[in-house]
Amino acid sequence: MLNTRFVTGTPVWVDMCAPDLGDVRGFYQELFGWELQQGGEEFGGYSQYRLGGRTAAGAMAIPAEDAPPSWTVYFRTPDVDGTVKAAEQAGGGTLYEAVDVGDLGRMAGITDSAGVPFSVWQQGQLKGLDVVNEPGSLVWTELYTPDVPQAVAFYGSVFGWGTSESSFPGGSYTMVHPADGTEDDMFGGVVPLASDPSEAGAGAYWLPYFQVEDCDEAVAKARRSGGTVRMEPISMAGVGRFAKLADPAGARFAVLQPSPPGEPMEA
Repeated sequence: MLNTRFVTGTPVWVDMCAPDLGDVRGFYQELFGWELQQGGEEFGGYSQYRLGGRTAAGAMAIPAEDAPPSWTVYFRTPDVDGTVKAAEQAGGGTLYEAVDVGDLGRMAGITDSAGVPFSVWQQGQLKGLDVVNEPGSLVWTELYTPDVPQAVAFYGSVFGWGTSESSFPGGSYTMVHPADGTEDDMFGGVVPLASDPSEAGAGAYWLPYFQVEDCDEAVAKARRSGGTVRMEPISMAGVGRFAKLADPAGARFAVLQPSPPGEPMEA
């Protein structure tokens, strides 16, 4: 699972955009206990969701005509400009050019070889999120893509990711870990887009998972707060109970109630 060592190639940040953050502020406060901390003009009003005084995610108000409401995953790199070049050489593209964010760090927006957007972050004073892998914070990431081998090859070329296969009834699940990591450092999965009816019609993308203490309760809260349940809760041995949601603006994400430590995965 995730941790805050933030080695090269791992998720270090996640943020969402919506036309009006006020429309989703209460939703995320009810669901995760997040408090929205409004950003200053020096960073274009970029805001943060805080959990007990720690940054759990970022947020930005962006007009719908400029970008659809969505969540974006950021991966760590020691060299943003070099990573952009590597992505282009591997068949990806550039959403926005590399830019310095004051003395906090340097970032760029990239699309992979299937056109899926993500961002990269080069650490300055800001290392990454303050909290992961606990209730109310990022716990997993998942790439829905039309071609798993192509995606694995792309991200392997750009970040050096390693992979592992986990079998389950009816198929297998491809998991990824950083170049210098092991299977204990898995932070995400790669899923064939056509295999999931809840995703097939929406297009390829990166899906962030946030940890919750009770998946069913989280789903009920999301419904009450104006969200959409895209996939009802299901359980998987060794993984936990999870569901797919969208906030009132339409940004897609998932929630996960992890299995107790030591529970074996389904074979």
